[in-house]
Amino acid sequence: MIKFFLMVNKQGQTRLSRYYEHIEINKRAMLEAEVIKHCLSRSKDQCSFIEYKDFKLVYRQYAALFVVVGINETENEMAVYELIHNFVEVLDKYFSRVIMFNLDRVHIILDEMVLNGCIVETNRNRILAPLLVLDKVAES
Repeated sequence: MIKFFLMVNKQGQTRLSRYYEHIEINKRAMLEAEVIKHCLSRSKDQCSFIEYKDFKLVYRQYAALFVVVGINETENEMAVYELIHNFVEVLDKYFSRVIMFNLDRVHIILDEMVLNGCIVETNRNRILAPLLVLDKVAES
């Protein structure tokens, strides 16, 4: 099961966070700081899977953006690694360049892909269908 999903820039600022189990706000900030420090300090030659406390971290770097996912012991690391890539490809397909001004749309995309910490959809066309409907309604 996925515990949390983070998008972080190279400066360590969280751009998007979604938690699938309850963590208090002050503990979230500490958790994010520690997780970001672990991922940013690793070289590109090192593995993208890290065992951290009672869960695992799976991360991928895209230019100046890191996508970090915290998972429990039963979740398949490679499946989550591919989920991250699929998520970024969907973002790339929907947005031409600027993602950070459209965080509501990014949340919709993530919610279409992950529900209650479980991967529910990977088909790009089905993921983007609700957004395309919203765009048509906004145009009219």
